[in-house]
Amino acid sequence: MARAERFEDLIAWQKARELTRAIYRVTKQGTFAQDRGLCNQIQRASVSIMSNIAEGFERNNPGDFHRFLVIAKASCGEVRSQLYVALDSGYLEASLFTQLSTQALEVSRIIGGLVTVVAQSRRNDKLKG
Repeated sequence: MARAERFEDLIAWQKARELTRAIYRVTKQGTFAQDRGLCNQIQRASVSIMSNIAEGFERNNPGDFHRFLVIAKASCGEVRSQLYVALDSGYLEASLFTQLSTQALEVSRIIGGLVTVVAQSRRNDKLKG
């Protein structure tokens, strides 16, 4: 597997960007847009996913990258939880909830895979050193 040269090359970041775009689109519509607190929180959580991936990558330190990926994955969980709030509040139709929740879960799984790869790389580096 070739090493990514920029965070923009990471599939995890690309998918997080798509999720963020979708979250912003849905939070600008209908009654969802009127709940400023939830809009702000879910938008911030989705931005946190892509921001933590980028920040961790740019630190150029596997330990930092691992830590920031774990934080990004946690933010995926936060987005999914907030989607339930939106569903339960009647802001989202069930089909849109399912689509967004599935998208967030996909991002979480991709990040989880990257966490595993980075952790394995760190272990291999320790064994070499």
